[in-house]
Amino acid sequence: MASWEVIAALLVFAFTATWTPGPNNVLLASSGALFGFWRSVPLILGAPLGLAAMVFCVALGLGELFRTQPWIQNGVRIIGALVFLWICWKIVSIPFPKDSENNSTTVKPWSFLKAAGFQWINPKSWGTSLAIVSAYSTGEHLLLEGALLAFPFICAGLTSSPAWVLFGALIRGFLNTPLRFRIYNIIMGGLMGLSGLFLFLDA
Repeated sequence: MASWEVIAALLVFAFTATWTPGPNNVLLASSGALFGFWRSVPLILGAPLGLAAMVFCVALGLGELFRTQPWIQNGVRIIGALVFLWICWKIVSIPFPKDSENNSTTVKPWSFLKAAGFQWINPKSWGTSLAIVSAYSTGEHLLLEGALLAFPFICAGLTSSPAWVLFGALIRGFLNTPLRFRIYNIIMGGLMGLSGLFLFLDA
């Protein structure tokens, strides 16, 4: 399990899963555009650590319950879809901030716990966790294997999350008109909404 080949494969899997577009990265980019980099730090930390915690718990046996009880799987998909659609509406309906003070009072950045908890209704996080545990866990040393499987996601997430927030922060100056601000939020919210609709169809 701890050979260099396996470690390299785990890192490649983790970096691919965390860097590719998905609900987490939509939130990260939106937060960077709305609040800047530093106010998004709780989200930057919460998303990857929440995913790593999920991988660890799945390796301890939670994934087996998820696989053998289809109603739980469908329930997570439906709840996730509803949450995605709610986030879509929240992003699209954010008013154009006339100044920094107005922006700070109308909407707030995501907290660490909220970002970490979001992983548990994010089907991409569930799929990633189940795939990595199914591929690399032997079930012989649950705590050790859980830690080894979770660690690459901490490394990958703590590089991808700041990058996606920085992307949003870099285009923040471009979103200085109501029209540009609205178009950006419609695009980001629309991506989240599409994820929710696909989850309904999948469930």
